[in-house]
Parts: sequence; structure tokens; C-alpha cells
Amino acid sequence: MFIDSVELTLSSGHGGAGAATFRREKYVTNGGPDGGDGGKGGDVFFKVDRNSHTLASFRGVRHLKAKNGENGLGSKKHGKKGEDLEIAVPPGTQVVDAGSGQVLFDLIDDDQRVVFLEGGLGGLGNWHFRSSTNQQPRYAQKGLGGESRLVRLELKLIADVGLVGFPNVGKSTLISVVSNAKPEVANYEFTTLTPKLGVVEADEFNSFVMADIPGIIEGASDGRGLGLEFLKHIERTKFLLFMLDITNIRSLEEQFGALKFELNKFSKKMTNKLFAVAVTKTDALGEEDAAEKIEAFFETLHIEKSQNLKYNINGALPYYFAEEAKKEEARFILPVSSAVNFNIKTLVWALLQEVKDEKAAHSN
Repeated sequence: MFIDSVELTLSSGHGGAGAATFRREKYVTNGGPDGGDGGKGGDVFFKVDRNSHTLASFRGVRHLKAKNGENGLGSKKHGKKGEDLEIAVPPGTQVVDAGSGQVLFDLIDDDQRVVFLEGGLGGLGNWHFRSSTNQQPRYAQKGLGGESRLVRLELKLIADVGLVGFPNVGKSTLISVVSNAKPEVANYEFTTLTPKLGVVEADEFNSFVMADIPGIIEGASDGRGLGLEFLKHIERTKFLLFMLDITNIRSLEEQFGALKFELNKFSKKMTNKLFAVAVTKTDALGEEDAAEKIEAFFETLHIEKSQNLKYNINGALPYYFAEEAKKEEARFILPVSSAVNFNIKTLVWALLQEVKDEKAAHSN
């Protein structure tokens, strides 16, 4: 089961109490105070576990607590420290304060480990309080209480390329063809009910991660359909691939405009993401009809044939690669068909190059 949001109360351990004891041995008279200190309470840690991809392990859990420190003992023996609580979460998990909504941690890096709550200090034993005027102190400190906090864990998947499109445009088919992901594929809407990640291996040396989310419909940013619940999973992606169905009753321009509107309304971060367009299911139309629809789409985007338009060597379907595109312009527009493997390899290599360029730009 895919779970991407849970609410938990987390508590660190209580410090152990110090001991109020006196040395009592045979042949030793008037033994002094020898109470040991209490052990420190356990801390609460978060650790990123790259082998997990969901928060399902927290299903039904309401409260997690580190162990308390043990009490001190006689002969100045310290109590044992309480066992720490280490919470393993998948990469991309945000720890959010449930009350204020403030993001406390954004856990992204593999094996990242952070302290969240410190355990309470152990109390001092009575031997600390001995003095010339108080040689037999009969009191010791109690341990300090641990901390508690109500948090919400929010998972936002980390991927290089995010697929965006209306239901049944071929997103699941594409990711199943180019990656190791095995989503359900069927000829009806909303076959994808949860986000899917797949590793796309362009060759033995180059790969990138692709994310597929449930199809978006008009009004998704206002809560319609499944879009709103899962749009957050493409907020972190470096690059977006809009998938437009050439067989849809809506024109390519209408599909593209509606998708852009929903994404931008959901989050302003989407506005500045680099993107490209894949025109899907081109095998379902005749070559002339498909070319006509694609060229009409190019015209609405003000792409001129004389300057930028190229033609695929396998046929007459036009495609476009920008030499220098602005943020709001598509990096490329490519007709594809996952069913007959048309232009799929070209698409993979084009996406790989965009991912490489984006990573290089952010590393400088």
C-alpha cells in the first residue's frame, strides 16, 4: 500500500533518577553517600533509508517513544542510557510540525541521519551533594523529562523526470517500456492510482529516475480526481514531460493549456521547471492526420517550420528540438508511440541530456 502522509507523536526518553544510597561494607564504619547518577533518556533520530519508498510502515501507529534512562545505583554506578529511537524514512520525506505547518527537516540524501528530540538528562546521585556541613545527604535528583512533539511526515518522491498528462494518455505504458517499473496498464482511465518510480537505463553507464503520477483532470488543483493528492510528487523533479494524446477529443493545444494551468495553480514552483512534450499514440492515426494535428499544435506555439521544424527520418511526422529555449518554452516536442516503440529511444536520450544539463547547471 502506498502511504505518503502520516501524523505521529514522537517522544524522547525520560532521564533516570539519581540514587540516594550509602556505602555499607563489612569493617567499614560510617560509609558516606555513594549514589550513582541516572542514565540519559534515549534520543529520537530520523534516518533516510533508500530501500523504502512509502510510509506504509507507520500505518496505524500513533505514538513512538525512545526508552527511558535507568536509575542510578549504589557504589556510584551510573544508570544505563535509554535506547535511542531511530525512525527510518524514504528519501524525500519532510518532517512537518503538525501545529504550525513549519517544515522542520527535508530528508533527501541517502543515509542522512539527524537528531530530532534529545532525551532527558539523568538525575545526580546523592554523592554529588556531600559537603563538610552535610555529610549524609539523603536526597538525589530526579531525571529530567523527555520531549514530545506532534509531527506530520510528508513524502514527496524524488525523481529526475516527472510524467504529466490526463488519464489514459499512455504514461503507464511509457514507464513500463523504458524502465523497470511494472504499473497496471489498461484501456480505461485512472489505472494508475498511486505514484510509480522507474529507473530508465539509457545504456550501461547512464540512467535517470522517472515518476508517473495518476492522471490529472480539470480542477485537480482544487481537489477533483486524484491529481491534488499526488501532484506534490512532481514538485521535486528536475524536468517535466507533458504527455498529450493525439487521439483525444480535445486538441493538443487544449490538453497542454489545461495541464499547465492546473500545475501552475497547484504550485508556483511548477512555473519555472524545464519541460518537454511527448505526443502519444501516433500509431493510432494515419500519418497525414497525425502530421496535421502536430503542425497545428506547433503553430499555436509559434514554432516556424523554416527555422526550427525538423522531420523524422522514419516518416513525415514533425518534431521539434529547441537550440535555446526560454523557461516557459518546450525543450523539445516529439511524437511517440510506446505500443510500436516509435521514437522511444530518441525520447530516452533526449530526456537524459536534459537531466544531465540541469544537474550540471545546479552544480556550478
